[in-house]
Amino acid sequence: NDRITSVTFENLQSKERETITAKYVIDATELGDLLPLAKVEYVSGAESQKETGEPHAVTGKAEPDNVQALTWCFALSYDPDGDHTIQKPKQYSRWVSYVPDLRPAWSGKLLSTTYCRPATLEPRGLAIFQDESTDGAKFCLWNYRRVLASENFSKELRVPDVTIVNWPQNDYFEGNIIDKPADQQKKYLEEARELSLSLLYWLQTEASRHNGVTGYKGFYLRPDVMGTVDGLAMYPYIRESRRIKSKFRITELHVGKDARKSDRAEKFEDSVGIGHYDIDLHPSTGKNNYIDISALPFQIPLGALLPVRMKNLLPGCKNIGMTHVTNGCYRVHPVEWNIGESAGLLSAFCLENKILPAEVYEKKDILAEFQNLLQREGVELTWPETL
Repeated sequence: NDRITSVTFENLQSKERETITAKYVIDATELGDLLPLAKVEYVSGAESQKETGEPHAVTGKAEPDNVQALTWCFALSYDPDGDHTIQKPKQYSRWVSYVPDLRPAWSGKLLSTTYCRPATLEPRGLAIFQDESTDGAKFCLWNYRRVLASENFSKELRVPDVTIVNWPQNDYFEGNIIDKPADQQKKYLEEARELSLSLLYWLQTEASRHNGVTGYKGFYLRPDVMGTVDGLAMYPYIRESRRIKSKFRITELHVGKDARKSDRAEKFEDSVGIGHYDIDLHPSTGKNNYIDISALPFQIPLGALLPVRMKNLLPGCKNIGMTHVTNGCYRVHPVEWNIGESAGLLSAFCLENKILPAEVYEKKDILAEFQNLLQREGVELTWPETL
């Protein structure tokens, strides 16, 4: 009857299984893993311009294997007087000489302090620390994703900076792990880990410094921050998931500034949230370089959360009904959290009122009641008329 009645989970360590039954199921996995298991209609990769009408969709046929880079992040601190050089990674010789094969061309080697500026694709110099950018023009990597700043603590505490390394240099786009055999997935994920470890080793041993010294031997991993033995994240950052085929699909024509030729995104009367981020597509497995274009402050339409057929499954993150292009702005964490919160509230609302999500979408009075609930729970549904 187009419903999921239960989901079986397996403990990867003990191999024990447990079956959970529920009236509603929300898929909040990083890759939309429940969708193929439940035979839910979905897409992945890049749609074609012919299909979506988007200016930045791929020309020709759709490319299901063409997804954005994933990144195996890690937490890093710096001890200027120490030597914390790690063992040379197994794949270091590969990654230290690796030049991405992208269209348009990358700026040179991936492990470098030069990368492609996303908006223009022009080469851009990078500084590791702010004081190394003598003219103030270089982008500072250390401060970019710094999550703890020592300057906010008294010197007596000796609290070191912590930064999360999710940089252009450890974007992995040599393979797509969606719908691939387990051994191929394992290979690609291991390569992504090796790339991140190679970046750290390169920083410690080969990165050029402004004072003529080579390498930052004082960089060290923070397993205590990551909650892992080796200091790498528990799982890579996945930018692009499977996406449900939904009752409504969000395209570039709804939110792209240039595509709309407007200063307002499409207004969705069935809004269940808001978000804003540029359409930021990282280098992809289809060999596309950055696509970085302006997006307008947007809404999250309920129709994008409703599968075309399934009655009690809801997406809980970046697996909503959108495209490869609009994934570039809807994939960011605040939007994912809003999607998940609204999906949870929708499930509770439907249980309490003994109705289906499709009824909320199709009946204006019920939709208004649900939106009132969202607002009472603190979910913003619209942007101010003047921004």
